[in-house]
Amino acid sequence: MTKPSEKAARLMEGINAFARDELAPLAKREGIVWGEPVAKPLLRDIWRRSCELGFYNAMLPEALGGAGLGVADLCALKEAAVLTGSPLAPHILGELSGPPRVGHLFKVANEFQVETFLRPICRADKAVCFALTEAEAGSDATAIGTEARLEGDHYVLNGAKRYISGAPYADLAVLLAVTEPGRGPQGISAFFVDLHAEGVSIDSDYSVMSGGGAHGNILLKDVRVPVQSRIGDEGAGFKLAMGRITLNRLLHCPTMLGMAGLALNLSLDYARTRKQFGQPIAMFQSINHMLADMATELYAARSMMYATAANNDAGGDIKVQAPMCKLYASETAFRIADKAVQIHGGAGLIKGHPVEWIFRASRMMRILTGTSEIQRNTIAKDILMPN
Repeated sequence: MTKPSEKAARLMEGINAFARDELAPLAKREGIVWGEPVAKPLLRDIWRRSCELGFYNAMLPEALGGAGLGVADLCALKEAAVLTGSPLAPHILGELSGPPRVGHLFKVANEFQVETFLRPICRADKAVCFALTEAEAGSDATAIGTEARLEGDHYVLNGAKRYISGAPYADLAVLLAVTEPGRGPQGISAFFVDLHAEGVSIDSDYSVMSGGGAHGNILLKDVRVPVQSRIGDEGAGFKLAMGRITLNRLLHCPTMLGMAGLALNLSLDYARTRKQFGQPIAMFQSINHMLADMATELYAARSMMYATAANNDAGGDIKVQAPMCKLYASETAFRIADKAVQIHGGAGLIKGHPVEWIFRASRMMRILTGTSEIQRNTIAKDILMPN
């Protein structure tokens, strides 16, 4: 595994200090624990402070005010944020609602979109979510039913998006809708949608197993969106959304493996201090073996991830490696989380305990950004028909 660059190492040190010196006291003062909702005004303060410190935009190119890091460095940065152990870690780099969601859109956005949507997001003035999934469109993303009908210089949107991460506290959505029914992927367009506009409502008739109140539905009834808010050409939305799917699969891995690493660290600490039958449970072979397996699997998964990231940075093709990494990292993280709960015993079952939340969150990772089955389909297709 390659070492992070000096720039990335400095950012990682800063992230650790931010989590230790500012986020930890804040979480304690506000009673924030893993998996529980955080008030939007408080999140805005965290986003803006992170922006001031240079973390919120760190994943963007230098030309856009970011750190201009390679993919291997981005992996190191994301992993480091989770390893801080802060329940507010997902907000340090703005991954749920900030620049990482839209940075790639600067290349295709018009001037109106840059000034109205993208720059406010990068300043932490507005939060954004990505709205593709619907009740009948999950793994088959082309099955979306939300429609955008052109009327003069506006589109009129009707439909419903479901399981949208970040929706409850987002101001904007990058939303996909059908502009030409019957044309499949070529009939899908992408839009910036103001979630405070007339006809838009956000609700949630469910609570996902990871908690946090970070998922919701977006309901659209005769929502008027100006043509200038369409991203790229009409019919280019699906291609735009899928264009970064390979890299995105890889960039989900450091979050999963950061959670796995945190679970391992917590388990090591607990095994050294928890006593049963007159000695630390770390002295028992069954605990030893679980810890050894956790460390070994984590090393293997991290090695895969960083090797693939280095290959990408060197200009290599990672279309097979990325889904392999996403598949192995997500399933490895869950196995490690499961062992962490087992080692912690009853303490690991208490809601709000880090390993209890990691167990729930890591289970979700086998479904988000393409299920394990979709990853296997992609891998099999590529190795059977490489050309």
